[in-house]
Amino acid sequence: MKMFDAATTGGALEFPALIAALRAMFVEGCTVPLRHNHRIETESDAGTVLIMPAWQEGRYLGIKTVNVYPGNAALGLPGLHSTYVLYDARTGAPLAQMDGNEITSRRTAAASALGASFLARKNATRMTLLGAGRVGSLVPEAYRCVLPISEVDVWDANPAASERLVARLSELGFGARVVQDLPASVACADVVTCATLATQPVVQGEWLAPGSHLDLIGSFTPAMREADDVCFAGARVFVDTAEAFQKSGDLLGPLERGVVSGPEHWPTLERLCRGEAPGRTGDTQRTLFKAVGTALEDLAAAALVYERCAEPLAA
Repeated sequence: MKMFDAATTGGALEFPALIAALRAMFVEGCTVPLRHNHRIETESDAGTVLIMPAWQEGRYLGIKTVNVYPGNAALGLPGLHSTYVLYDARTGAPLAQMDGNEITSRRTAAASALGASFLARKNATRMTLLGAGRVGSLVPEAYRCVLPISEVDVWDANPAASERLVARLSELGFGARVVQDLPASVACADVVTCATLATQPVVQGEWLAPGSHLDLIGSFTPAMREADDVCFAGARVFVDTAEAFQKSGDLLGPLERGVVSGPEHWPTLERLCRGEAPGRTGDTQRTLFKAVGTALEDLAAAALVYERCAEPLAA
């Protein structure tokens, strides 16, 4: 079994190739059982363990384990740790173990950009980014592969994290700034991306401009929330998979309160990629994309790593 460390895993997941691999996998499809979700009590907080399998018959089988511990921030540690194991789906033989953090963060940013390629205005240049962590820090690079994003305002609960990311984005050629006035920044943004572990809304719908695209990445459990109810009122809502409105606090609350309805009719990323549902239909339309992540994306990313860094599976 091959062992790919973080540098090797991340190095194989350049965003143009990864976004293309995700789109292809959404078109082809694979088997994705519902993820296992377990709560782990700790002395100071609670963690969440996710177990996410997926497979394509005759090709690859993959299993990712993710440990999410929001309280790690107080310890100076990352809030998320994960590993990925790829197998030959025909025999069950292990092929490779990879850095799950790199797979998770890069495929999450890539899926966000893939969604925006259908849902944001094609001339979108300004982004307000809420969350300067591992995933959020990658989102502008991913978006630049599909949209002419050139200006990025960064907000984080930790001002030092915002400053570090602004410095890095500036080196990458973005016009990057630390947000001083969040409502004003959001009001000027073509795209607003939230990549936090928030349990209370960090973006208010009254701040959003007509024609803007709101991208919600962080809320993947019922207890988490990044957007208030007003964000959903009047917006066209899209989800990465049908699991989103079963798992995310961002969607469960508005559904329970009747702010939105008919989630079974919300277009998914699969339907967008297959051309079975329209994306944005006008420049003044406000769109909202809620992602909780799917093992399909992990499998697409892991296969890309394996085929770039080891011998591809024989046909």
